[in-house]
Amino acid sequence: MMASPQTPLVVDLDGTLIHTDLLVESALTACKDNLGTLFAVPGWLGRGKAELKRELAARAELDIATLPWNLPLLEWLRAERAGGRTLVLATASDLRYAQQVQAHLGCFDEVFASCDGRNLAAAHKRAALVERFGEGGYDYAGNAHDDLEVWRSARQAVVVNAPSGLQAQIGIPVAKVFARPAGPARAWGRALRLHQWLKNALLFLPLLAAHRFDAASWLAGALGFLAFSLCASSVYLLNDLLDLTADRHHPRKRLRPFAAGRLPALHGALLAPLLLLAALGIAFTLSRPFGAVLIAYYGLTLAYSFYLKRIAMLDVMTLAGLYTIRIVAGAALTTIVPSFWLLSFALFFFLCLAFLKRYTELVGLHTAKGGDSKGRGYAAIDAPIVAAQGAAAGYTSVLVLAFYINSAEVTVLYREPRWLWGICVLLLYWLNRSWWLAHRGRLHDDPVIYAVMDGGSRLILLAVLALLAIASLHLW
Repeated sequence: MMASPQTPLVVDLDGTLIHTDLLVESALTACKDNLGTLFAVPGWLGRGKAELKRELAARAELDIATLPWNLPLLEWLRAERAGGRTLVLATASDLRYAQQVQAHLGCFDEVFASCDGRNLAAAHKRAALVERFGEGGYDYAGNAHDDLEVWRSARQAVVVNAPSGLQAQIGIPVAKVFARPAGPARAWGRALRLHQWLKNALLFLPLLAAHRFDAASWLAGALGFLAFSLCASSVYLLNDLLDLTADRHHPRKRLRPFAAGRLPALHGALLAPLLLLAALGIAFTLSRPFGAVLIAYYGLTLAYSFYLKRIAMLDVMTLAGLYTIRIVAGAALTTIVPSFWLLSFALFFFLCLAFLKRYTELVGLHTAKGGDSKGRGYAAIDAPIVAAQGAAAGYTSVLVLAFYINSAEVTVLYREPRWLWGICVLLLYWLNRSWWLAHRGRLHDDPVIYAVMDGGSRLILLAVLALLAIASLHLW
């Protein structure tokens, strides 16, 4: 049965017109701007959900234009309006955001939203629409179980992104269905950054550097790897949730699961602390020093997510520190004292990678004709100096390695340290090649992904391991 142009089409916002929830996004934005907001939320909620939404909307500026819109639905709505149909936006979100959506899209004739202490959801939304259009006087597009109450008084239903079994519960004719996106398993893999767990292999570096190969040490290292990986995934979830607006302005990061609306932000906000608790449980079971380092790592990542990443230069130094602290964690787990040489090399090498990460982002901005990096302290014109500083840090790391090869300490662990000079050559080649590719815009903005996916990088790693074995075992 086709709807007549005279029947108003009422459209829900959260989860229907957009692939996100403005209540969750406003809470995340407000807490990011002022952490004290988190402690005020219970008091606001005690006065009612509408008051909570009003307080958050007053504090959180959302970039309406970059929200993850349901483009197939939006295209259909515009076609309906072009055919003379009245479109109405009815949402439980705060009136301020609803009006901003109306102004941005320019296709809604009326707006109903939460205001004046009334949370416009379920029965309240139904009552408002019946009062305005009469029983059966409107069609309604929704997506959730709360919308079943609204559909009770509608003439026809438009079902959007609905969970399994919801459509069967609608007691009126269904005029159109917009299918729910495919399963989220792959999206969760991206959100948890499972590929980034490779960074936590740095926990094993103290064992390798000290030539410790006993089973007990490596088992402890494996459990430590799991703890750090769970903690890191918790951090990645939190960072993505706090970076929604900035990511949506980025040519590649806008495709991240939360920024693109492929995963509910609320689910990420609930999972992040659970992962952290699991990580801490494993860490303190292994050893208190390791648990303390893990807490320090998490605290530094929080400082980075909330503040430090906005400050040019300080952000890359923090990133280098987050790489290096993994080595410290591996040492704390296995009671190995990391050497001056190892820490010095790591600090300069990872500082180079941090600069390389920023440089690739700036090259991307230049290609996209962007002016500055949203949520960061850089502009596209900063690319040359970022490249110079990053290259200098990389060369310094090779210099530290060269001094180590020529030191007295190296003879304790290596029978033929002269073979280690080949690692300096390989490392110089890899660094120069990486910066060259970044300059041409052919490098992924995450150097770890680049190193894993790049065939040349994998060959260089194998060659480095072979040289270490030759130097250690005196094979020639």
